[in-house]
Amino acid sequence: MCGVSAARAIASPRLASRTSPSPLASQIPAWVAWSAGRGKGAAIRRPWRPENRRATDLDAETLRNAAMASKAWPYEEARKLLKRWPEGKPAGGPVIFETGYGPSGLPHIGTFNEVARTSFVRHAYEELTGGTATRLIAFSDDMDGLRKVPDNVPNQAMLEENLGKPLTQIPDPFGEYPSFAQHNNAMLCRFLDRYGFDYEFLSATDCYTSGRFDDVIRKVLHGFDAIMGVMLPTLREDRRKTYSPVLPISPTSGRVLQVPVEVIDAEAGLIAFDDEDGSRVQQSAFGGSAKLQWKVDWAARWVALGVDYEMAGKDLIDSVIQSGKIARILGGRPPEGFNYEMFLDEKGEKISKSKGNGLSLEEWLRYGSEPSLAFYIYREPKRAKSLHIGVIPRAVDEYLQFRGNYPKQAVEQKLGNPVHHIHRGTVPEQSLPLTYGLLLNLVSLPGLQDKEVAWRFVQRYAPGTSPESDPELDELIGLAVNYARDFVVPGLQRRAPSEEEAAALRELDSELAKLPPDASAEDIQTQVFEVGKKHYGKENLRAWFQALYETLLGSSQGPRMGSFIALYGIDNCRKLIAEALQTET
Repeated sequence: MCGVSAARAIASPRLASRTSPSPLASQIPAWVAWSAGRGKGAAIRRPWRPENRRATDLDAETLRNAAMASKAWPYEEARKLLKRWPEGKPAGGPVIFETGYGPSGLPHIGTFNEVARTSFVRHAYEELTGGTATRLIAFSDDMDGLRKVPDNVPNQAMLEENLGKPLTQIPDPFGEYPSFAQHNNAMLCRFLDRYGFDYEFLSATDCYTSGRFDDVIRKVLHGFDAIMGVMLPTLREDRRKTYSPVLPISPTSGRVLQVPVEVIDAEAGLIAFDDEDGSRVQQSAFGGSAKLQWKVDWAARWVALGVDYEMAGKDLIDSVIQSGKIARILGGRPPEGFNYEMFLDEKGEKISKSKGNGLSLEEWLRYGSEPSLAFYIYREPKRAKSLHIGVIPRAVDEYLQFRGNYPKQAVEQKLGNPVHHIHRGTVPEQSLPLTYGLLLNLVSLPGLQDKEVAWRFVQRYAPGTSPESDPELDELIGLAVNYARDFVVPGLQRRAPSEEEAAALRELDSELAKLPPDASAEDIQTQVFEVGKKHYGKENLRAWFQALYETLLGSSQGPRMGSFIALYGIDNCRKLIAEALQTET
C-alpha cells in the first residue's frame, strides 16, 4: 500500500493490491488529475486499468492465432513466457511481471517507460493465453542506504547527517510522511495511479522486516562462497576487499554497512562483521537486520517473489547476467525479459539525471498527449532514440495517424499497430479534423497564443466542434498553444520575399480573392499548386512552398497550405500576403 497507508504496509508481508486508485489519488488537486489543456470535466480514458484490458472486437481464437504469428515486439516477448510455462504455472498461479523503483528520487519518465513497456508485454501475454491471470509488481528498493543528497529536495543538512541509512529510516525532508522513502513511495503510487496502471506495490523494507525474505537470505548464506565466485571477478581489486553479498545494518548507527561479512551459522542466519567503531558484532541477518547487495538482492527478489518477467535498460546487461547466475545458485530461475536501449538528448548524448539533460514527464504532458508518449515509448525499444522537446509534435501526429489507420486494417496489421497495445485493443474510434502540426502553425501566428481565440478558427474550419463535445481536440489545441508560446513564437522571423517570390505571392493573392470564403482545403490547395507550377515549374515546387513558409509563417517548414489557409481563413491569409509584400526586397 502506498501513500497514507504506507506505514501499515511496512508491517504486513502481504502484497497490497493496487488494482484501483489509492486513497491518496482522491486527494490529488483537479489540475493534476488532468493533462494540460484538457476539456473541463472530460474523462480521461485509462487503458491500463483492468476494466479496459483484454478488450477487442476480435474473437479470442482469431486474436490468439494472429498474435502467435505477429512480429510486434510485445508478442515476441510474451511468447517467451509461453515457452517458460507451456502448461501454465503450477496450480494455476498468476504469471508475475515486475518493475523496480529506486525511491531516492521522484518518479520520472524512465519510470513511466518501464512500467508502460512491461504492461504492453503483460497485455500481449493475456491475449495469447485467453486471459491467463497475471500480476505486475512495482517494487521499491526503499531499504537501500542513501548514497548522496539529491539536489532538488529541502533540508539538505538533515539528509547529509543520515547518509548511509536505509531510506525508510531517514526523516522526510518535506515533513509530510514518516520517512523519505515513504514520501517517494507515495509519489510513485500517485504517479502510477494517475496513469491508471494496474499494479501491486511492494516495499523492500516490508519484505525484509516482515521476514518474507528470510528464507531467501538463508539460501544466500548457504551459497555465500558460490555467490562470491560469481561477483568477485567482476569487481575492481579494491572493491573485492570489502565486498559481501550481505550488507548488515549497524546496531549503533543504523547505517547500511559495506564491510566483509563472516557467515557463522547459515541456517540460523547468524553473521559476524566489524562495526563502524571497530567492534566485532554477531547478529542475525534476518528480520531487517541486514539487506542484500543489489545484484544479489535482485536475484533474491526474483526467487522469493517468483518473478517470471522483468525488462531492464541496456546499461544493466551485465547485471542481468550476474543476477541470473545468482538466482540459479539460490535454486531459482531467472525471469524472461530483454534489455531496452537508452534515450538520447538532442545532441545524441545519453540522458542522465545528474546532467539534467533529460525530458521530464511533466514537460511532455505540457506539450503532448499521454497516448502520444505511450506511442513514442512503444516504438523500437531496442533502438536508441532521441527524447527531447522537438520530437513531441511528430509523435502526436504519428499517434493520431496510426490510430486513424487502425479500423480499416486486417487483424495482422492491427496487432502490429502500436495503438492496439497502447489502448489494450480498445482503440478510440473518433478522428480529429486537423493535425497537431497544423494547429501549431495556426497558434504560432501573432495574437493566436490563446486557446479560446484558436477555437474560433477551428470551429469555422470544423463546424459543430466545441470544447465540451470534443475534449480530445480541446486538449490538442491547449497543448499546441503551450508549445507555440514556449518554443515556436520566440524563434519565428518572417523574411522579405524576393522579386520572383513577390510576383508569385501577388498571383496567389489574386487567385484566393476569387474563391468563396468557405472554399475547401482541396480547392485552395489546387490554386496554390497552380500558382507554384506557373512561377517555379513542377519540378521546383519545394522552393515555392518553402518561400510561402518563410515569408508568411516565419519558418522553413510548414503545413499543407490548402489546409492552413482554410483553417486561418482566406481573408486573413491575404492579409499575411499583403504584409509580406510590404517588405519586398
